[in-house]
Amino acid sequence: MRKTPYFALVVAVFQVIASQGAYYGQTDRAKVDATAIVLLLVGPAMMLLRRRFPNTSLALTLVATCLYLWGGYPYGPVFASPIIMLFQTVAEGRRKLALIASGLTTVFFLIYSTWLVNRPSSGLWHVLAIVAVMALILAAGELARYQRQGRAERARVAEEESRRQASEERLTMAQELHDVLAHNISLIHVQASTALHLMDDDPSQARTALTAIKGASKEVLGELRSVLNVLREGAPRSPTAGLDRLNDLVERSGLDVSLEQVEARPLPAQVERAAYRIVQESLTNAARYAPGSRVSVRLEYLPAELIITVADTGASMPAVLAEEGSGNGIPGMRERASALGGTLTAGPTNTGYTVEARLPLPEETQ
Repeated sequence: MRKTPYFALVVAVFQVIASQGAYYGQTDRAKVDATAIVLLLVGPAMMLLRRRFPNTSLALTLVATCLYLWGGYPYGPVFASPIIMLFQTVAEGRRKLALIASGLTTVFFLIYSTWLVNRPSSGLWHVLAIVAVMALILAAGELARYQRQGRAERARVAEEESRRQASEERLTMAQELHDVLAHNISLIHVQASTALHLMDDDPSQARTALTAIKGASKEVLGELRSVLNVLREGAPRSPTAGLDRLNDLVERSGLDVSLEQVEARPLPAQVERAAYRIVQESLTNAARYAPGSRVSVRLEYLPAELIITVADTGASMPAVLAEEGSGNGIPGMRERASALGGTLTAGPTNTGYTVEARLPLPEETQ
């Protein structure tokens, strides 16, 4: 207990004063004198030393209680200290010590009350009463121990969950950064190559490519700033990428892209973000491995799932590259789909390369 000194003081005052009052109802017992007061103060004093000397403090408390009773002093308040000490011993998990101490004390109480007092008590009910009180003390301590362990376990689980969520958030941030950088830098690379190639022969087309570079660089700076602000401030992250921005993504891709959304409707933020990033990564791969090809993007909003199909007509990505790496490119898209309970397939076709993702939708959106 954090306030042990104050608690021990309260117990000490209670035992001394209440025991003196108890004498007037037990005139057959000895009057509380200096020896009795010393014995009454042993228990509270041992509470102050309990954490440093747990076994010794419990033993001295019980011995002082037994000596107090042996001296014939009044019953009642003297039992406060041993009850508290036994309870705390069990609550702290030292069951064996508590069982031995309570057993020995019970034997003394039975012997004392049966043979060593002026008006001895006897009979089965007397024995059962003493044993029942001891068992109740031990049971209360055991219950307190279980509750303490439960609180500690809940705190541990909460801490682990917090660490897990923080780790997942960092992984999400890393994936967001990869998608943003990979797409926009690939776009800048493609457009810069186009601008250099057309600079002399077709300046107007070169200007268009440079304009696309300017837009892509602005976009990547904006998204990087958004993610970095979250890292600095720890604020809840609002999705920076949603399906309402697909048209902008298509326009900035530098590809001949046709976009079709069948029965479009608002979806949960995590689904929209994953769908956006899958389309973005697919366009990045098309721009990198199949520049100049035509790309079709189709999103079909079914009752239970969202189907995303991105197909290009160029040579596209070599098949071996689709399986390489971890957390980037095709593996990264698969991770996004799997995180939502969906699937993603990617591979060459007769006409080019196709990526298809199926993302399940929560029931409330169906």
